[in-house]
Amino acid sequence: MSKVEAEVDAPIVRTTRIDVTNGGERLDRALAALMKDLSRSRLKALIVAGHVAISGRTICDPSHRVNAGDDITVAVPEAAPAEPGPENIPLAIVYEDADIVVIDKPRGLVVHPAAGNWSGTLANALVAHCGATLSGIGGVRRPGIVHRLDKDTTGLMVVAKNDRAHRALAAQFADHGRTGPLQRGYLAFVWGLPDRPKGVIDKPIDRHPQARDRMTVRAGGREAITLWEMLESYPAAAAQHGSAPIGAKRGGGGVASLLDCRLKTGRTHQIRVHLAAIGHPLLGDDTYGPGFRTKTALLSEAGQTALGALSRQALHAYLLTIQHPATGTEMVFRSELPSELARLRLMLRAG
Repeated sequence: MSKVEAEVDAPIVRTTRIDVTNGGERLDRALAALMKDLSRSRLKALIVAGHVAISGRTICDPSHRVNAGDDITVAVPEAAPAEPGPENIPLAIVYEDADIVVIDKPRGLVVHPAAGNWSGTLANALVAHCGATLSGIGGVRRPGIVHRLDKDTTGLMVVAKNDRAHRALAAQFADHGRTGPLQRGYLAFVWGLPDRPKGVIDKPIDRHPQARDRMTVRAGGREAITLWEMLESYPAAAAQHGSAPIGAKRGGGGVASLLDCRLKTGRTHQIRVHLAAIGHPLLGDDTYGPGFRTKTALLSEAGQTALGALSRQALHAYLLTIQHPATGTEMVFRSELPSELARLRLMLRAG
């Protein structure tokens, strides 16, 4: 495991040894697995900048393959002034103390600045809100964002306000609730009716080989596990007489369903990719379910109007359970469906 070897003015020098599990991996991916408080993107930037060495030899290629037993040194510069810049963007704060802030993210809010979204992000808002307390882990003083939601996915996120909280929360999310109370629950409106009341999707996820902005289920990808349970089903408009109860006979009459999804890993677009892979993509997800657009005609006129007004994937992070990084207290947060999803649900129920 990684450790701090020396902590001087600049930089902080950290060392780690590649174990058998990570032998043969890309350098940036192996380091991300061993130094969980640093994001893979941050490690990649450090590698390219010449801050990473293997057995004393500087390596500037993030795709360099490592070997079991390699001794790696990472020189992490002291935290620079806050990046990105502060912006006065209103936040729906669910809870806040000296260590963490829990927010209810609205649709359309990008978490981190990136190409095409250099401003107006959650990170900009948090820099303005939290000020000088922000975490400096990784050499850049920024909000301690340890998990993300897609731009158009709504719901709960927890952010660390200092280095201590950042490290503790990062460890919880890396553990994925195997040994602690961490839970992440999502309400997902999907096309079709699953053939069972609950299930587990265990399919590896990797970057799509042709479309680099998409993910896909792919052999050799990273482990990805999603648990799901059906909460409601919605027959096609012509045959609908209210929501079908769980356990009712399932067949061809179900045009859509509401699932409760729980993450056991945290891959990019995981729920969207997994649900599409089992034939039940999210309503409104034109990236992973474009072939299901014709099913809109099976909805009632009111249902079609509600889905058209949504203009995004029908996914909401409604549940977040964490262990407080300072006190150890188990904390449970819940978020109601936002108005546009609540209306969609009402219209699907009504037929």
